[in-house]
Amino acid sequence: MDKKRIILAVTGASGTTYAVKLAQHFGKMDGIELHLILSEAALKVMELETEFTPEDLTGNADSVYPHENIAAPPASGSWDHAGMIICPCSMSSLAAIAHGFGTNLIHRAADVCLKERRKLILVTRETPLNLIHIRNMETATLAGATVMPASPGFYHTPQSIDDLSSHMAGRILEQLNIPHNLYQRWGADSQR
Repeated sequence: MDKKRIILAVTGASGTTYAVKLAQHFGKMDGIELHLILSEAALKVMELETEFTPEDLTGNADSVYPHENIAAPPASGSWDHAGMIICPCSMSSLAAIAHGFGTNLIHRAADVCLKERRKLILVTRETPLNLIHIRNMETATLAGATVMPASPGFYHTPQSIDDLSSHMAGRILEQLNIPHNLYQRWGADSQR
């Protein structure tokens, strides 16, 4: 059976918990080949904000690339994959993607997704938004990206941060038609 290649890129925004939840889910799936790209800023934010270690991400990946490696497979349109998630996506990464600045592997791989018409999911993490952020989201959306602000819902009655992370990770997975049981969907419980 051929595995479905997925790229998960992690940038220097708050929200590492979402990326870890995604990596853990992908790591348990036989049909997924996870390609991970980490920025230095992502590692710094992880260190400052969480108890996670880089191994919580890298231990679930089939391949790991530093963001400086512009010659890695995800930089080429001839390297086929089923989609890319940037989670969390910093506003500087959003700006680089929206304006075609392929200055590192994350930006270049995202640019490849747009030009090849592959699924690109940007899990943005910032609030409040200024007009530049909003216009960059619009530009990326018009170019073919899906912008998903990290806004977990509460209809599944979360009891913990892990529940909130699971909900957001599940919503991201749904964009790639990847099955999960990370949260209970709306209407799945007759009491709602």
